[in-house]
Amino acid sequence: MKALILVGGFGTRLRPLTLSLPKPLVDFANKPMILHQIEALKEAGVDDVILAVNYQPESMMKFLSEFEAKLGIRIQCSREIEPLGTAGPLALAKDKLIDGSGQPIFVLNSDVICEFPLREMLEFHKSCCAEASVMVTRVDEPSKYGVVVLDEETGRVERFVEKPQMFVGNKINAGIYLLNPSVLDRIELKPTSIEKDIFPRIVEENQLYAMVLPGFWMDIGQPRDYLSGLHLYLDYLRTKSDMLASGSQFQGNVLIDESVQIGEGCLIGPDVSIGPGCIIEAGVRLSNCAIMRGVRIKKHACVSWSIVGWHSTVGQWARVENMTILGEDVHIGDEIYSNGGVVLPHKEIKSNILKPEIVM
Repeated sequence: MKALILVGGFGTRLRPLTLSLPKPLVDFANKPMILHQIEALKEAGVDDVILAVNYQPESMMKFLSEFEAKLGIRIQCSREIEPLGTAGPLALAKDKLIDGSGQPIFVLNSDVICEFPLREMLEFHKSCCAEASVMVTRVDEPSKYGVVVLDEETGRVERFVEKPQMFVGNKINAGIYLLNPSVLDRIELKPTSIEKDIFPRIVEENQLYAMVLPGFWMDIGQPRDYLSGLHLYLDYLRTKSDMLASGSQFQGNVLIDESVQIGEGCLIGPDVSIGPGCIIEAGVRLSNCAIMRGVRIKKHACVSWSIVGWHSTVGQWARVENMTILGEDVHIGDEIYSNGGVVLPHKEIKSNILKPEIVM
């Protein structure tokens, strides 16, 4: 089976992290975002993944080549010269996707994190005899999204309503599709939206079905949602595995790489991930944050609701909070306070950041 992951462009919403790496390679819960999806696709029987990219395909392929061998899955790029929306990349990669087998094709948005019940989706798709299937998820405030209205008994999609002012349903597009090869014949090689241009035509023919996603879902393409997604993902790990840390230093769900060094008197959690090679010195407090590879948090520092990029340092007694995002190789001085600072890579911060601002 084959799959296409819609990687897209510059990842501006996740800057400054994406100034160092393409967005799909940014760590989420201690491994690249896109690896969560590739592993799920492999488990569902996919053996060939095409990445639809228009930014840094060379660095992406260089990074992913080791996982290609490790997972036993082929990974290749389809390069967009201009942005082609969510359907155009399928037309561009048509020769790579169509192999004559007739097997359906998975299509995923690279910003999505969830349980990825892809085998169940494959069974659902076949049982409906659908031309296309879409995963939907329930939300509390559907007026913010495009709502998918469907027959609750059969799952057949009846219509799409963009940001409804009156309640018509609470299920939205979760960014995971399963398409018969015939869908690609409907798509021209030009900027096209699969949601607005292609799916409505399939709905008219009663050939689009929706499966309700069990469990959690989050689009993690911007920092606040990234941390919300981390909370949901760690909660999921708590029920599914023994990967989370335990002990008196940990509070709630905490994911740490086995190479991390932690000093005495620390309190870590809830909802914290700490990547490989990190050093957490004595008396540190961490909560609701992501600490990426090679970071040092010095004595008695406090980090909350923030993301600390690769190989950065937070000084002694420093306080980093309120959606502070530190790019790669950023060094926060001793006793410095950052209130929502967004700091570009390779900077040294010697004075307080008292209100949310970008530090160039």
